[in-house]
Amino acid sequence: MQAPDPKPTPPSSGMFNEPPRERSFPTTAVAIASVAVVILVLVLVMLGHRHGGASASNAAYGPNLAISNIQMSESTSISGGKSTYIDGHIANHGPSTVTGVTVQVLFANDTGMPPQTETVPLSLIRTREPYIDTEPVSAAPLAPGAEADFRLIFEGINDNWNQQKPAIHATQVSTR
Repeated sequence: MQAPDPKPTPPSSGMFNEPPRERSFPTTAVAIASVAVVILVLVLVMLGHRHGGASASNAAYGPNLAISNIQMSESTSISGGKSTYIDGHIANHGPSTVTGVTVQVLFANDTGMPPQTETVPLSLIRTREPYIDTEPVSAAPLAPGAEADFRLIFEGINDNWNQQKPAIHATQVSTR
C-alpha cells in the first residue's frame, strides 16, 4: 500500500492559472476573406453588366407581335395595397414560334414628369374560371399566326398616373 502524497495539489482557480497566450492578428484569415470579397464583387459586376440591351434579333422580332384589346382594372387588398391589372390580346404575325416576351409599359402623367416605366415578362391567361390564372409564354409558346390573351400585374403605380391606357412595347422576344 502506498502512502498518501504529502503535498496535496491545491485546487485550481482562475487566479493561479497561466495567463492565456496573446493571439496574433489573423492576417491569413483576413487575406483570404478579402480575396473572397473581391472575387464576389467581380462576379456580381460581370453578371450585372449589360451588353447593349436586347440583341438585334430580339428587338427585330417585336414588330411581328400585335398587342390589342387593352383592358385595365384595379383591386385593393385588405392591407391597403393596390394592384393594377392590364389585360390584352397578343398575336404573332411573324415566321417564328415565340417562347418569351418582355414588355416595357409606360404610365404617363399630366404633371410634365417623365412617365413611370415598368419592364415585366408577359404572362398568358391560362384559365378564367374560377379565377384568372396566368402562365409564362414559355409554357404555351405562340406559333406563327397564333393569338392569346395576356395579363400584366403591377403594384406601386405612382399616384400621378393619368389613368389613361399605358403604352406597351415588346422589348425582348425569345423565339425558336
